[in-house]
Amino acid sequence: MPSMSMDVPLTIPAILRRLGTHFGDKTVVSRRGAGALHQTTYREILTRAGQLAGALRGLGIGAGDRVATLSWNHDRHLEAYYAIPGMGAVLHTLNLRLHADELAFIASDAGDRILIVDDDLLPLAQSFLARTPIERVIVVRTSDAPLPAGMLDYEAVLAAADPIALDADVAEGSAAAMCYTSGTTGRSKGVVYSHRAIALHSLSLGLTDSFGLREADTVLPVVPMFHANAWGLPFGVAIVGANLVLPGRELCAPSVRDLLASQRVTFTAGVPTVWNSLLQLLDAEPGAADLSALRTMLVGGAAVPESLLRGFDERHGLEIVHAWGMTELAPFGTIARLPSRLAKASADVRYRYRATQGTPAPFIEIRARSEQGMVPWDGDAMGELEIRGPWVAAGYHGSGVGGPSFTEDGWFRTGDIVAIDPFGGIEIRDRAKDLVKSGGEWISSVALENRLMNHPDVLEAAVIAVPHPRWQERPLAAVVLKEGREVSVEALLAWLADGVPRWWVPDALVFIEAIPRTSTGKFLKTALRECYQGWYTSA
Repeated sequence: MPSMSMDVPLTIPAILRRLGTHFGDKTVVSRRGAGALHQTTYREILTRAGQLAGALRGLGIGAGDRVATLSWNHDRHLEAYYAIPGMGAVLHTLNLRLHADELAFIASDAGDRILIVDDDLLPLAQSFLARTPIERVIVVRTSDAPLPAGMLDYEAVLAAADPIALDADVAEGSAAAMCYTSGTTGRSKGVVYSHRAIALHSLSLGLTDSFGLREADTVLPVVPMFHANAWGLPFGVAIVGANLVLPGRELCAPSVRDLLASQRVTFTAGVPTVWNSLLQLLDAEPGAADLSALRTMLVGGAAVPESLLRGFDERHGLEIVHAWGMTELAPFGTIARLPSRLAKASADVRYRYRATQGTPAPFIEIRARSEQGMVPWDGDAMGELEIRGPWVAAGYHGSGVGGPSFTEDGWFRTGDIVAIDPFGGIEIRDRAKDLVKSGGEWISSVALENRLMNHPDVLEAAVIAVPHPRWQERPLAAVVLKEGREVSVEALLAWLADGVPRWWVPDALVFIEAIPRTSTGKFLKTALRECYQGWYTSA
């Protein structure tokens, strides 16, 4: 029996029509370069985005063509976010923290035709441009320095353009944007998002038990716009009509704190390192800024230690909400909002749950598989998390549907080793490649790291598997102490022994100044393994 529902496509142009019609007067505050804050409205953003779209069309960009950006979080980048998919082309955000060789590969693999780049990132762009198919470069300028020959000034391009409506007649299944994985285990892989995927993902961010975005919010994405679509926030704020604050390149704790206070931010999102730095600043300068408007601080990108949750809650009255996702998920997958059944549980139980990855977003389905088959949802058995949903990738750019990262029945294999509780809540115990196999038994590096980072003197900790002559592998912990703190190796190992099985406790612990990181801020354990791979065998 056919339905009588309208077949209206779910697309970014539909989101932009809603934004312009109902929320055009809402504000976008942006830091441009290292200068003062610039304030505008969504109406002006959309007007300028229409000019940018007209300019891109004049340069030969049509439906399906890839336009790359190499930019910080600011209003001109937001214009590109709306203009490119709004005209039916494909937005491709380049990660400015990657090496030039990797950027050359990514831009070539994507088939980028035009690059929009911030002027302070021109040296990086010039280091890889010649090895790509990029035809023209448009520069967002924050100074009067002359442009290299052949490059176009962003403002001049917009001023000369015939604007077009951001109302492309695109199929909801057509490509709207693409991002590349961080490439920690090989070449980066392209993930292409459909209009439908982004529309449904954006809609999910407004659900109360999801991100909970709402029209009354003022949102500060500290997560970069060049990483996984800034967790979907540029489109999420558009669909609900929230005010937006963009921090530019200034992501240090004092700058973030001052923006949170001066703009009366109610919702913000970033990785644990950002919030670790902010917590230290708030502890050192209590009462220096009024953050009373702040309703939610979203953390993702890496496991969050309970000490971070407790620090903000108990010392500053601020709530951290833990979410999990991946580039392949556009990127939102699960969130650890405290369920009603735990409302009256002890503080320890509540913090313990909030430090997990939580339950899936609507339409996201999960399961876990071990070598023995599907694992039970008992909160104990571990297996690799497999996932599917309307905004989950079905394959990688250039490789078609499926491949080694996908099961025969089409589920995405995340590479995360998880336990799933009876209510469908997941806890990531490790990445498959980071598990330590000691004497035939598995040890969770994440559990050890979280226990170490709950120590009052520890800022960060990374645990790696190191070859061992007797046990095959043993864990080794690399620890960064908080500034001015001292603690012995023996004291930290004893702290570990009080919280995990004794045979999990590393045989050694080393103090280092900083943990190497990937371009997205995650621990780069490959670098640690290269450095310490002979630690036990040479001892």
